[in-house]
Amino acid sequence: MVFVLNGPNLNLLGTREPAIYGSDTLDDIAGRLEDRARDLGLEVDVRQSNHEGHLVDWLHEAQASEAAVVLLNAGAFTHTSIALYDAIKAIRTPVIEVHLSNPHTRETFRHRSYVGMAAKGTIAGFGADSYLLALEAAAKLAKV
Repeated sequence: MVFVLNGPNLNLLGTREPAIYGSDTLDDIAGRLEDRARDLGLEVDVRQSNHEGHLVDWLHEAQASEAAVVLLNAGAFTHTSIALYDAIKAIRTPVIEVHLSNPHTRETFRHRSYVGMAAKGTIAGFGADSYLLALEAAAKLAKV
């Protein structure tokens, strides 16, 4: 099982700043992930919350349920959440940070990633394909 956790405002994908985030909805991305996961012999559990504590709880749940990997797009919490940093460091489950855009080409405040400081790796800047690339990396980590 691969948990795919999405943070604040990602429920608005498809309508939120499409020039930056693309026109795919989170449901579109989830569908493509499910299809690719099947091909890779994996299952995905895609979730979204605008609340930081839910993301922390789901990271803990990933370890408790023995998920192989977590793909985490923490949205704006990427740049602010020491709680997510601590949660990632507290679990054994590897976390791959995912971003649709490349934060390093955007506003300066987006250049620091607390999630990235704790994650196994980061995939960013490839639009919705960032999730698929992260799933490929997850499959290698899970050794499927």
